[in-house]
This record gives sequence, structure tokens and C-alpha cells, in this order.
Amino acid sequence: MTFVEYLATKKIDAVQFEVAEPKLFAEWAALFGQMHPESFTVQKKFLLNPTRRKYLLR
Repeated sequence: MTFVEYLATKKIDAVQFEVAEPKLFAEWAALFGQMHPESFTVQKKFLLNPTRRKYLLR
């Protein structure tokens, strides 16, 4: 699973996210590449919801 596919499962628009916050997107993508998706979810649990609200995938 790629980071973009992961964001789609979390209903986060990867394109909007990357354009608006490129540093954060790159940081998260690098971390995602180093760990299991479930571990990433646990680590970023309280950051995913605010990110989803900003960049909701429609």
C-alpha cells in the first residue's frame, strides 16, 4: 500500500494535502514508508481527524 492509497482509505485528499502542506506531507510519507500502516495510524491517531477535516476526499 502506498501513502496516497492509505490517505484515500482515511478519506484524505492527498493532492490537496500535498499542495497545502508539502513539508508535513513529505514527513508523513517518509514515516509511512518505514512502518506498517497500522503503526502509522496509531502514531498519528490524533492528527488524522483534523487533517481529514481540512482535506476531505469527496
